[in-house]
Amino acid sequence: MAFRSDARFARRKDLGLAVGEFALLGLLRTPQEIQAFLNSIPMNHEVGGETMWSVREVIRHRRAHCMEGAFLAACALWVHGAPPLVMHLGCASSDYPHVVALFRRGERWGAISKTNGVALRFRDPVYRSLRELAMSYFHEYCDTQGRRTLRSYSASFDLRRIDPRLWVTNPGPCLAAHDRLEAHRHYGIVGARDERLISRRDAFERRVAKLAEYPQRPQRK
Repeated sequence: MAFRSDARFARRKDLGLAVGEFALLGLLRTPQEIQAFLNSIPMNHEVGGETMWSVREVIRHRRAHCMEGAFLAACALWVHGAPPLVMHLGCASSDYPHVVALFRRGERWGAISKTNGVALRFRDPVYRSLRELAMSYFHEYCDTQGRRTLRSYSASFDLRRIDPRLWVTNPGPCLAAHDRLEAHRHYGIVGARDERLISRRDAFERRVAKLAEYPQRPQRK
């Protein structure tokens, strides 16, 4: 679906949100307030299967995983006049990609991030480039075996390129928005020949990495 908006501020009618939904985003005035809201809601463990919720569904369910949180964060930034930018972090096949919302203060980049562990969290706006920002996640980006898995990062992706019906109010999985972001231009971090040089987490790091802000509860039989 071809779409492009150059609006600096997102209006409620343009987003298609209800009054209460838009009011919530209006309360999240700064990246720090947006991050605090995302931290306050539980992790979406997708117990019933893949969700890929839109902004509306995150507000309704009060849960989110990384991309869902990035959608909400980007939308809140847009409501307050900042571009709704996100960045995709690609990884080795043994791990899961991560998505963050981007913001700038002057010439420096920062990131808003919904995550369940201690590592891939909020980044203050001190990074001179997106590569610098992405590399701040490299050491901690690991799979369950302790292997460091970050392999690429995307250029900033402006969600104004996608119809809000696909990522703000979509009642189903936002697969089209996900696919657009995943296909966006990426820059490699580690080549195949260099992977053998990368260390693994030690035993202490692996133990600390098991800490989760919102542990998944066992399912009832």
